[in-house]
Amino acid sequence: MSECERSIHTALASVDDPEIHRPITELGMVGGVRVGRRGRVSVRLLLTTSGCPLRERLRADVEAAVRGLPGIRHVDVEFATMTARQRAELGERVRAQVGGVRGVLNDRPAVYAVASGKGGVGKSTVTANLAVALARTGKRVGVLDADVWGHSIPLLFGADRAPVALGGAMLPVEAHGVRLMSTGFFVGDDEPLIWRGPMLHKALQQFLDDVHWGELDVLLVDLPPGTGDIAISLLELVPDAQVVVVTTPQPAAQQVARSAGRMAADLGIAIAGVVENMSQFACACGRHTPLFGAGGGTALADGLGVSLLGRVPLDVELRESGDIGVPVVAGRPDAPSASALRDIAGALPGSRKSLIGVSLPLRAL
Repeated sequence: MSECERSIHTALASVDDPEIHRPITELGMVGGVRVGRRGRVSVRLLLTTSGCPLRERLRADVEAAVRGLPGIRHVDVEFATMTARQRAELGERVRAQVGGVRGVLNDRPAVYAVASGKGGVGKSTVTANLAVALARTGKRVGVLDADVWGHSIPLLFGADRAPVALGGAMLPVEAHGVRLMSTGFFVGDDEPLIWRGPMLHKALQQFLDDVHWGELDVLLVDLPPGTGDIAISLLELVPDAQVVVVTTPQPAAQQVARSAGRMAADLGIAIAGVVENMSQFACACGRHTPLFGAGGGTALADGLGVSLLGRVPLDVELRESGDIGVPVVAGRPDAPSASALRDIAGALPGSRKSLIGVSLPLRAL
């Protein structure tokens, strides 16, 4: 290998695969390097799948890394697909690393389980936007969509491709800087999920054990509404999580949401706080109207003995963002709802096993 080729391989080691988040050289994705005349270099990359949606990002990252070397004037990136054997070997390397939610938990990320007493209060919308808000502060964030019957996380993120499987390890789908896993990736848009309990538990068990999340700073778990066995099982499997309870202002909603808080308390799980969603309708004219009454979030927080993390107004931008698959924090950051959600993300209490009895703002961790 020439000195120039060694320099190129060193530069390529700085390029991470956008899904596995490890250097492409370490993952065996560099299929060859050719150095031509007049500073022309060709790099051959091996993709895990021919339809890799992130190939152009890889192309740009490789070009940027190699073009910065002395004497390099042009970089050609060629793509090929891994053989079955190469994919199996990559899968073994991935599984040998810290993988799965349980492996991730050994690195002590902050884990938040977002819960509600009933559906329709915007729990998944809050989850999605908190994730994006945290990712935009530089956090490595994952979302586990455990709302198996109302799996709206893929829709809210505009993510419609299936996860890549490598030798039994699944790679999260990444969108808006957040790593995602959901049962919604495995069913059609109009296909009802009619799995029975054991099938659902098996699917969620795989999400806990077989998903290669990589290194995370924050993991959000979007729980199914209510206090059913799926929610209880998940909370038992991630005992270091803190529960964020989402409600709307009216008394009927907050009284039902209290059951989700009591479920967490009965399981010995800390409650991070309460989020009051749809607190007011924020009109573009500047008026704010309490469509669903007022005081529910405060009453719920007081009843549970925790903090009210914040109130999220309902505005047109929030609704439109959910429809087009771009969380409002990313697509309409100046909207009142986006501002409130960013504030709530900053108010989340951090948690580490090594900080026994200490609660710090997440941004301080």
